[in-house]
Amino acid sequence: MTGTVIIIAVGIFVASLVALAANMLVPGGDNTATEDRLAQMASRRRGGGGGKLKEETGSLLMEGGFEDASGLIGSIMKSMPGLGEYLDQADVRMPPAQFGMICLGAFGAGVAICLASPFKLLAIFVGPIFAAVPVGWLMVKRKRRLSKFGNQMPEALELLGRSLRAGHSLNAGFGLVSKEMEDPLAREFGRAFEEQNLGIPLDEAIEDMADRVPNMDLRFFATAVVLQRQTGGDLAEILDKIGHLIRERLQILGQIQALTGEGRMSGAVLLALPPVLFLVMLKLNYEYVMMLFTDEIGRYMLGFGLVTQIIGALVIKKIITIKV
Repeated sequence: MTGTVIIIAVGIFVASLVALAANMLVPGGDNTATEDRLAQMASRRRGGGGGKLKEETGSLLMEGGFEDASGLIGSIMKSMPGLGEYLDQADVRMPPAQFGMICLGAFGAGVAICLASPFKLLAIFVGPIFAAVPVGWLMVKRKRRLSKFGNQMPEALELLGRSLRAGHSLNAGFGLVSKEMEDPLAREFGRAFEEQNLGIPLDEAIEDMADRVPNMDLRFFATAVVLQRQTGGDLAEILDKIGHLIRERLQILGQIQALTGEGRMSGAVLLALPPVLFLVMLKLNYEYVMMLFTDEIGRYMLGFGLVTQIIGALVIKKIITIKV
């Protein structure tokens, strides 16, 4: 019984972490609006001829990811067409339906654990918590990959600028970046390079790359390239200036992370304190803690504690997050 209680406590703590991660990965309104304006500018310059084809192609690709899904899982996956793109951004090589099955299996495991314990009513809470664990893992993996991509952007732009000054074309520069850089940036630039070799226009290949990777610096790069090809100018100089701007922004971001490190550590301690204290009390006085599960008021207190834990995590995150 003690093991079951520990699992439930860990599940509550995991739910708090997943909720915090979910809020951390929601794009800010200012960044989203800026990216939308940049995308509209580039689309107007490029023209809308390929929009319908792109939508049809994306639809076919998404349908291909769900063709093996059936029943309830298939219906749920088809209602979330962005899941395939999310998996691709996290570099998780599995169909959306398979990921849905993993979440369903985790949900079933959580429910089974509760049904095998005296706390059967907690199954409606523990099941979703277990199902959220794969989702939280996916969000963390996606965030790390996109963060690494953003850190690689300045070096990639400088390499492109040197390639242009050496007399190479922008297409050849993309190939050079894909060979000299590391993943994930090398993979995305290599994909754009292959698309150009297959006959897709350069502007469209760059825009598609910017659509695949939700990075505002990449969106600036795509817009600058599209505008330069329409109006002219020294592209190498433009790339150098964008790279310098990105480096300065990353430097400021690093300073902010250092200054807010104490706040982030305090937040982690405050979030970990309730579940750790619960486990300590469980070890010292088992009957005293079990009143939280056997008494109706105790169950209400547990629910209230979980809600306030999540609210506190969101408030702490809001305080220590500074947009650059």
